[in-house]
Amino acid sequence: MNDARAHRNQVVAVTGASGGIGRATAVAFGRRGAKVALLARGSAGLEAAADEVRAAGGHPLVVEVDVADPEAVTAAVDTVETELGPVDVWVNVAFTSVFAPFDEITPEEFRRVTEVSYLGYVYATMAILPRMKKRGSGTIVQVGSALAYRGIPLQTAYCGAKHGIQGFHESLRCELLHEKSPVHVTMVQMPAVNTPQFEWVRSRLPKKPQPVPPIYEPHVAASAVVHAADHPKRREYWVGGSTVGTLAANAIAPGLLDRYLARTGFTSQQTDQPKDPDRPDNLEQPADEHQDYGTRGPFDKRSTDRSPQLWASQHHGVLGAIGGLALAGVAAGLGARRSR
Repeated sequence: MNDARAHRNQVVAVTGASGGIGRATAVAFGRRGAKVALLARGSAGLEAAADEVRAAGGHPLVVEVDVADPEAVTAAVDTVETELGPVDVWVNVAFTSVFAPFDEITPEEFRRVTEVSYLGYVYATMAILPRMKKRGSGTIVQVGSALAYRGIPLQTAYCGAKHGIQGFHESLRCELLHEKSPVHVTMVQMPAVNTPQFEWVRSRLPKKPQPVPPIYEPHVAASAVVHAADHPKRREYWVGGSTVGTLAANAIAPGLLDRYLARTGFTSQQTDQPKDPDRPDNLEQPADEHQDYGTRGPFDKRSTDRSPQLWASQHHGVLGAIGGLALAGVAAGLGARRSR
């Protein structure tokens, strides 16, 4: 079966599919003609996302679910596989957060962020993995972040969740490798992305929240997710030069990075505009229940729609071959000089 036909027959499920990276990913799979299950809470956002998947050439299925509810997630998997067939690719994206200093976050808020942004990944993986293992095929893509390695101020709950996903992913991958399982799990570490989260995530900051530049458009992230799903044997993929730089700096000089972020991390995550007191809030209830916020956030003018580093991350073999040829050329040149 050729790739195009396989993609048309592919069944893909995406959590957090009503906006941002999740929605862009659903549309990207739809563009290949896949059957795409869109899982999220907000009905208006989901229906609009389904329209985009359909317009792109895909076959959407809307499933309203709160990923913090394990029983509801299991029921959602049943629905997806009954309506569309066995899931080939499951993509975990759904999250929520609270922008605030740690001591301004309540225990209930911290719990809610953890249940959605970390345990939501766990519950979904628990629900779909046994089915994939029984069938002997399937791929799970965990959408992570540079913040899975490097915590930043004002995002303690979110960073804790992303660190949790990272540890969970590594442990699960080791188990599957031990079993020689044909089911694959991979993770995609994202940079700052221009998504609606900055309009609807609960915030106690005095100014409007913003992603830390450089900012990437959601379709860049979606392209990385689709590539990871097609090439899931890699442990993880890094998107954006800022992700590479952050992880390298954290590995080399984490203490220095702590001090740098202490100086810059508060202002860099806020615009110069005061917070809107009437801004929506999606922590407990979906902000897009009655209004669609689309795929992108309000930072188009400051965002880039390409990532050379992403290409490099996806083509290690090509770069390795080029590097090998370059070294061979240097060695040959040095040898020629010595023989003169």
